[in-house]
Amino acid sequence: MLRWHSRPRPPRLLGVLGLLSALLLTTGGPAAAAKPAPRPATGPGTNHATDDPFTADRTSWWRQDRFGMFIHFGAYSNLEGEYTRPDGTVCRDAEWIKRECKIPNDAYEKQAATFNPADFDAKAIVRAAKDAGQRYIVITSKHHDGYAMWPTKQNSWNLRDHSAFDPHRDILAELKRAADAAGIKLGFYYSIWDWHDPDFADPATFPRYKKRMYAQLKELVDNYDPALLWFDGEWDAVDPVNTWSRKDGAELQTYLHALNPELIVNNRVGKRGVVDGDFGTPEQEIPAAPVDGQLWESCMTLNDHWGFARYDTHWKSPATIVRNLLDIASRGGNYLLNVGPDKRGRVPQPSVDRLREAGRWLRAHGQGDAVYGAGYTGLVATPSWGAVARRGNDLYASVTAWPAAGRPLHLTAREAFTITSARVLGSGQRVTVTPAGDGFDLTPSGAATGPVASVIRLTVKPPAAAPPGTGRGLTARSWANDTFTGPPAVTTVDPTVNKSYRFDGSPDPSIPAEHFSTRWTGSIQPRFSETYTLTTVSDDTVRLWIDGRLVIDSATPHGPQTDKGTVTLTAGHRHDIRIDYTQQTGEAYMKLFWSSPSQSQQIVPRRQLYAG
Repeated sequence: MLRWHSRPRPPRLLGVLGLLSALLLTTGGPAAAAKPAPRPATGPGTNHATDDPFTADRTSWWRQDRFGMFIHFGAYSNLEGEYTRPDGTVCRDAEWIKRECKIPNDAYEKQAATFNPADFDAKAIVRAAKDAGQRYIVITSKHHDGYAMWPTKQNSWNLRDHSAFDPHRDILAELKRAADAAGIKLGFYYSIWDWHDPDFADPATFPRYKKRMYAQLKELVDNYDPALLWFDGEWDAVDPVNTWSRKDGAELQTYLHALNPELIVNNRVGKRGVVDGDFGTPEQEIPAAPVDGQLWESCMTLNDHWGFARYDTHWKSPATIVRNLLDIASRGGNYLLNVGPDKRGRVPQPSVDRLREAGRWLRAHGQGDAVYGAGYTGLVATPSWGAVARRGNDLYASVTAWPAAGRPLHLTAREAFTITSARVLGSGQRVTVTPAGDGFDLTPSGAATGPVASVIRLTVKPPAAAPPGTGRGLTARSWANDTFTGPPAVTTVDPTVNKSYRFDGSPDPSIPAEHFSTRWTGSIQPRFSETYTLTTVSDDTVRLWIDGRLVIDSATPHGPQTDKGTVTLTAGHRHDIRIDYTQQTGEAYMKLFWSSPSQSQQIVPRRQLYAG
């Protein structure tokens, strides 16, 4: 994982290979030769945005499951957090121990040769995740030290060929079987940064490393069928130099979705940008609000290290785990919580115990409904006494600071709605609901159901919605210049504004991949009479008008970024919309999202857009 330090913002125009050469480099041994990966069309006219992750069937399981287990396990685990130098002094770290303790390559390889996680029990690990209420698992297949935890054919620096472990066992295959049997999704972490491969740091030899990396990823996809790939190590760095660029990330993302279009990929496949992968990855923190323009997942440790460190006993409490999960789910995110097995492959018992307690809370009284399939609601403000998530027409108010007898919990409403019933899960007590000021007072008649959090389920009658629209999309006129000069080169009807041209695409084969522009016109029809937030994700410039009023004005060329504006819209009414977008050099993206108190964030759908 990342070590927190200041690093420069990555430049927009890096890259050592074009997309075609990247794809040509991906064959990796007899298996790859026998089963070539499908290759999507490249060049002008390519749009790599195949769906909207906020609404796609492909990501549905991930959006519903909310809670996952992260596992950091590798050759570093063999040291269990401590390295004794030749002079007898001891240096402490975990998954970064080779670099932070400056362990020579030969010494690190020597200790890895004794690594024998014979007690790795995939069924026990999956059972621990199941007991915790975690519905997916992500395990390190290769961390920064380059050591592969499966029998890769690309090198001998792996668990089968360089350890004391049974060469007939494959822990990734074992975990895959156990996860499938339990109905749990399995994903793999893979570090782009590689401290061990001699070809990684030199731009002249980097293509050789990249070829092996692509081949390893193809092995993982072909042999284990992961639901998710979780990348890391994409940042600019030295010791060794990391030249991974935004263009490298775009090429890799294209390659992976050619291998398996259903794969979910995190944003560290690129440079952690809003346009990279399917979801963002805040680390050891919880965003204060939903992330604009991208799904997200907070990854955190159970103690203070990702890998096993025998001296680290600073464990999160079950209450902290549950409350983190409630905060994250109520803001529309996922929680990926880490365990670090010891050198024998055993998950520390304090981790198992705390996870089990969190799972007990989720299973009790149906309280898991505040997490699974639940998400952000703009209907109410986040209260000081807990968190509120929405699931259909139910709001789940998870109370972590229960009021004194007879005292109310105030809920601030951002839009008018009615509460038709209220009850405390796991309790027969009454909850009195009283309109008060800018919202409602909720007054329970009894005590909290437990010390962690008590959940009040509120059934609501939300604001009235207009019927779904019948639109077909917006008129898109595109020019082979970035000044909207002359007649457009092509005119189409785009079902949505969801363009991911990356480095090699454009609106049409007749338009080059740089210096073009598109103007979308027509009308947008909301289903709710509310204040909407319109969010664009763009590179290089965007301007957006609603009913002739400029709502977003981002006309200074920029890298991939989000811009927002608010506008009051009327349900069922068709409001005029115009979007002017230009692409100059480098990457090219243009996406249009909307959200409101009653509408969760999504790409504005086709049925609500009308050509004009």
